Amino acid sequence: MLVFVTGGTGTIGTAVVAELLAHDHTVLALARSDASAATLEAAGADVLRGSLTDLDTLRDGATRSDGVISLAFSRDYGSTAALEEGLAEERDAMATLGAALIGTDKPIVTVSGTPWVPGRASTEADPLPAEGPVASRAIAVTQLLALADQGVRASAVRMPRTVHEHGQGGFAGLLTDAARRTGIAGYPGDGEQRWPAVHARDAAVLFRLALESAPAGTAWHAVADEGDRVVDIASVVGRRLGLPVQSVPDDTFGPFGPIFAMDQPASSAHTRQALGWKPTHPALLADLEELQR
Repeated sequence: MLVFVTGGTGTIGTAVVAELLAHDHTVLALARSDASAATLEAAGADVLRGSLTDLDTLRDGATRSDGVISLAFSRDYGSTAALEEGLAEERDAMATLGAALIGTDKPIVTVSGTPWVPGRASTEADPLPAEGPVASRAIAVTQLLALADQGVRASAVRMPRTVHEHGQGGFAGLLTDAARRTGIAGYPGDGEQRWPAVHARDAAVLFRLALESAPAGTAWHAVADEGDRVVDIASVVGRRLGLPVQSVPDDTFGPFGPIFAMDQPASSAHTRQALGWKPTHPALLADLEELQR
């Protein structure tokens, strides 16, 4: 299968491109810079130059391919305005890619987040929240999945708060960045809130499985660790970096502060049973042991 991939040089995207190529798929990857193009070509992918805002380029990539994996997102999380701009770009890109596949029965797999459900671990059957800091992403993903009624085999892989490799990535990575910046390995509140996590290479396997076989209109959970306590995450970060560990204000983490403070475990029992997905790579707390001062 020729697969058009956006976001192919990020933490998840790098692993997804490698996973696809290792299983006899061909990859056409979007690249907005010379450096990204060189990285993708070195990995064995063909390159389509353009950015997430080049909607004509996205449409071309989708129509030329047998399937799409949409991963690209702005990496500017420095302010609420930047986050909202990134979400808007992602929404428009997702709508463009989905529209290009109407009536083709081709697959498109997009990335989403696991939902928050009070008092229990969320499951694949739970709807995405239509309110909150990243509600526009939930709405965009829901609209993409609705294209199942128009001949698009759309599915969503819901990612946990931390997607990691070599101790880097996701919310744990942002917590580590904040620790390096402030000199404190901080956690919001009492630190008892739980974050789900997955290794990037395990997540990549699920993206491939969804591309190959997920029914239209379905959502899947790429969750290996159902919920690590944030105080435990901060404790490993503090020990590895030689920094004190303590509670800090939510705004230490910028626009993600309110999300950081939430208890949000998630289950992947249905995903494992239905798609045969079996995480095999290190769990988050073990992977964080690779952090260097």
